[in-house]
Amino acid sequence: MTAPSAAGAAATLSRRALFIAIVALGSFLLFLVQPMVARIALPRLGGAPAVWNTAMAFYQAALLLGYLWAHGLSRLAPRAQAAAHLALLLAAAATLPVGLAEGAPPPGQEAGWLVRALALGIGPLFVAVAAQAPLMQAWFARTDDPNAREPWFLYAASNAGSLFGLLAYPLVLEPLLTLSAQRWLWSAGYGLLVLLVATAALGLPAGPTTTAPSAAAPAPSLGRQIRWVAWAAVPSGLMLSTTAHLTTDIMAMPLLWVIPLALYLLSLVLAFGTHAARWTRIATTAAPVLLMIFGAAGMMAIDRAASLYGVASLLLLFTLAVALHGALAADRPNVTHLTRFYLLLALGGGLGGAFAALVAPVVFDWVWEHPLLLLAAGLLLPARPLTRRIGALWVGPGGRARALRVLHAPVALVLSWWLGAAFTPAEPTPATVAGLMALAGLGLLAIGRPFAFTVQLALLVMAAGGWRQLDISTIPDARTRSFFGIHAIQNDLRARVRRLVHGTTMHGLQSLDPAKARIPLSYYGPESGAGLVLGAAERLFGPRARIGVVGLGTGSLVCHARPGQDWTVFEIDPAVVHLVIERQAFTYVRDCQPGLRLVLGDARLRLAREPAGRFDVLAVDAFTSDSIPLHLLTREAMRTYWRTLSPQGVLLLHVSNRFLDLEPVVAAIVRAEGLVARRLRHVPRAETLAPGLVWSASDWIAVTRTEAAMARLMAEARSPGGAPAAWAPLSDPGGRRAWSDEHAAVVEALKPLSTLLP
Repeated sequence: MTAPSAAGAAATLSRRALFIAIVALGSFLLFLVQPMVARIALPRLGGAPAVWNTAMAFYQAALLLGYLWAHGLSRLAPRAQAAAHLALLLAAAATLPVGLAEGAPPPGQEAGWLVRALALGIGPLFVAVAAQAPLMQAWFARTDDPNAREPWFLYAASNAGSLFGLLAYPLVLEPLLTLSAQRWLWSAGYGLLVLLVATAALGLPAGPTTTAPSAAAPAPSLGRQIRWVAWAAVPSGLMLSTTAHLTTDIMAMPLLWVIPLALYLLSLVLAFGTHAARWTRIATTAAPVLLMIFGAAGMMAIDRAASLYGVASLLLLFTLAVALHGALAADRPNVTHLTRFYLLLALGGGLGGAFAALVAPVVFDWVWEHPLLLLAAGLLLPARPLTRRIGALWVGPGGRARALRVLHAPVALVLSWWLGAAFTPAEPTPATVAGLMALAGLGLLAIGRPFAFTVQLALLVMAAGGWRQLDISTIPDARTRSFFGIHAIQNDLRARVRRLVHGTTMHGLQSLDPAKARIPLSYYGPESGAGLVLGAAERLFGPRARIGVVGLGTGSLVCHARPGQDWTVFEIDPAVVHLVIERQAFTYVRDCQPGLRLVLGDARLRLAREPAGRFDVLAVDAFTSDSIPLHLLTREAMRTYWRTLSPQGVLLLHVSNRFLDLEPVVAAIVRAEGLVARRLRHVPRAETLAPGLVWSASDWIAVTRTEAAMARLMAEARSPGGAPAAWAPLSDPGGRRAWSDEHAAVVEALKPLSTLLP
C-alpha cells in the first residue's frame, strides 16, 4: 500500500511542477519580450514614455486575444485542445527570432505605426504564449490532483514568472547580452515552452470536455461579470497612468517604465496567492487613507520633492492594485467558468490600458486620466468605515446624520474652491494647510460610503492643484500633448521669462523683455559650451559655416547664428514645431533665422539622408530630458553624425541631465571610435544674472576627429572676454563597453541614489 501511495504522490508533485513550470516560463517569456521589443523600437521612436505605454496597450490587447483563444478551446475535447494549441505554437514559431519590420513611422503617426509593427512582428508569438496561463489551469483542473478544483495558485505562479521576466531584462539581459543574443535566447526559451506544453498534452484524457456549466455552478450574472471587468480595468489603467504621471510631472527616469508594471504584477501574485485574504484586507483598509493623502499630493508635484512624490505614487498604485485585484480574486467563480473569468479579467485590463495609453493622449492635454482613475478606484473599493462609530454618523433619521449627508459635499466644494485660488504648493500658509486637512478629514469620515468618499476625494484633488491644471487646460495652446510628451508654456513675471516645460524638465526659456528676447538663455548662453563653439564657427569655418542642430526646443541656439550661415534644425515632435514655428510662442527662430531649414522626423534617420560632409558643426541637444533617446548615443549614431560632418567639423553633445551621468557613456564611444573630446561644465556667475537673463548650469561635450582639430577649436572657443574656457578631458574610468544598437543599458548611466533624493 505504501509504495503505490508514494509513487502516486510523486507523480502528483511531478505533474504539478510541470504545470507550474509551463505557466511560469510562458509568463517569464511574455514579460521578457516586452522591454526587449521596446528596446528594438528605440532607433525609430526615441525614448518617449508613450513608446512604452503604447506597447503596453498592444500587449494587453494581445493578452485578451490569447485568453479568448483559451476560452474558445475550452469548449473542445481535451485532445483537440492540445492539437489546436500546439499547432498555433508551431505556426507562431515561424516569426522567430522576435523583431520588428524595417522602416520608420511618418511624423504624427507614431502610435499607429508601433501598433502595426508589433502586430506583425510579435503578435502571433505573444497571443500563443499569452494563452498559457488560463489554458494550463483548465488542463490542470482535469487531472486527479487534490487541488484540481482550485487551480488559482497557478495564476499566482504565472504572475511571479511575469515579474521575474520583467526585472530580468533591465538588470541582467540588457547589461550582459547584445540584442541578437537576447533574441536567440528568447527563441530557445520558446522552444522549451513548446516541449513542456506537448508533455502536458500527453497526460490529457481522451474523453469529451467536462467544462460545461453544471446545475451546481450556474453562469455568473451580467452584473457580476461587469464588476470583474471594472476591478481589472482600473488597476491596469492606473499602472499606465502612474507611469505617464511620474514621467510627465514628477521624474522622467526610464527605469520608472518598469517599476509600475512590476508592482502591478506583484499585486496579482499576492491577490491570487496563499495568503490573499490577509493582503487584501490590509490593502483595502489602507487604500482609502492613502488615496486621501497621496492622491492629492500627486497634484502638487514640486521639482525638489519629485523623488518623494514618485515613491508615494508607486505606493498608492500598489495598494490600490492589491485591494482591487484582491476583491476580484475573492469573487472568482467555480472552476467550470475559469476561462470566462480570465477572459473578462483580460478584457478589463485591455480596456484600462487602452484608455490610459491610446484614448487619454488624444482627448486630454494633460495626464487627467491619472486622477480620473484614482477616483474610479475610490468608487470601486469595497472599504468599510474606519470605525463603527464613524459609520453610524451617516445613518438613521437623526438631525446629525441628515446634516452630514446634506452638507458634506457643499462644505467641501466651498473649501476646495477657496484652496484652488489660495493654495500654492511651494509656499503653503497655515490657513491653506488647515483647509487641506479639513478636506481630508471629511474624506476620511466618508470611507465606507463609496459615492460620498469619491466626491470628497475629487474636491481634495482639485484643491491641491486640479483647479490650477484645469485653468491651464482652458487656455488655448498653453499646453500641448503629443506622442512624445506634454509641453507647457509658463510665464514667470518675477524673472520676466517664458519657459517651455516638459513635466519638471525645463527645455528652454526666453526673456519677456523685447530688448533681450534675442539672447539665448537657459543652457545655451554665450558662455555655455554651445555658445562658445557656435560663436567661434565663423572664425573656424568662414562666413558661410554650415550648422546642424538636433532638437528645436525653444529655438534658442539659432540666435547664435551670424549672417550668411546655413542652419538646419531636426525635430521629431510636431507639437514643438507648432509652438515655436507656427504659433511663435517663442520668437528666437522668427527673429534670428526666419529662413531656417526645419527637418521633421527622427534625427538619426533624417541625418542618414543628408549628403556626406553636409555640416561644419552639429549640435545634438536631445539628452536634457530624462527619458533620453538612447539610439542617438550609440556607436552607430556617432558614425552617422561624422558622415554628415566636414573633415575638420565639430560635434557638440548636450549632456546636462538630472538622473543620468552621460560623460562615461560618451567617453567610451569616443575611445572606441578613436575620436577626441573635451567637456565644458558651465555654472553662470551671479553677477551675470538679471531680470530677463536667466542662465542655467550646463554640460556640453565637444568632439573632433583629431587632436589638431581639437587644439584649433580650443584656441577659438574662448569666453566672450577672450579668456580661455575651462574645457577639460572627459572622465573615462575605462573598461566600460561603448553603447551600440546591439548593446546599451541605461541602468549603467544612472546617478547614485543619493543624488536623486531631494
